[in-house]
Amino acid sequence: MMFHGVDPNLAVTANSPLSDEEVVERVRAGDRPLYEIVMRRHNQRLFRISRAILGDSDEAEDVIQHAYVRAYAALHQFEGRSQFSTWLTKIAVHEASSRLMKRKRVHSVPPDADQDYQGMEAIRSSGPNPEEQVLRHETIRLLEEAVDSLPGTYRCVFVLRAMENMSTAETANCLDLTEEAVKVRLLRARQMLRKELYTRVGATSARAFEFLGPRCDRVVRRVLDQLAEPTTAA
Repeated sequence: MMFHGVDPNLAVTANSPLSDEEVVERVRAGDRPLYEIVMRRHNQRLFRISRAILGDSDEAEDVIQHAYVRAYAALHQFEGRSQFSTWLTKIAVHEASSRLMKRKRVHSVPPDADQDYQGMEAIRSSGPNPEEQVLRHETIRLLEEAVDSLPGTYRCVFVLRAMENMSTAETANCLDLTEEAVKVRLLRARQMLRKELYTRVGATSARAFEFLGPRCDRVVRRVLDQLAEPTTAA
């Protein structure tokens, strides 16, 4: 994906030398295509936390698309009091939580486990990274199932702290919790996971629930298309 007037290397990679805050400033100044940098940089984190809340891969993808559009419309409200990544994650958390509450009001049927598992399989197989060929697929599958078994309040904390390596303070900010509550929930989440399983797959936990390949490209494309429309809803 290339844009006129924009360095193509900056436009398509999350490894841009620009910080999130520098990207935001340039986007505010009218360099909208650079918004792709922050999308590619934070797609995986937003997907993981949205899926942790909703338990559904497809709906999580829809959540992060809406979160990016909402964030873009509200960029003027970002004051830098926290990291941009934290601010963005909170928007996704609120969007996913709102959908979960709406879902609970409408019906109480849990997500289809088979459908959810197929969604995770698609995510794992979509990435072109050659390292995927040597990953211990069974170990990752077991980890995903163990994390999915956690109650939502503990699962969200575990995903942000253990998988996304967010600090206690950042996690507390994103989930509107106290730092002490984050520490307690993380401890309990780890206790709920079988010790031998957690020990065996802890080193590869960062590869679980990856947001790669076509899914990542699809979200970026949809958001950019929506931002290009004459009016973008806040």
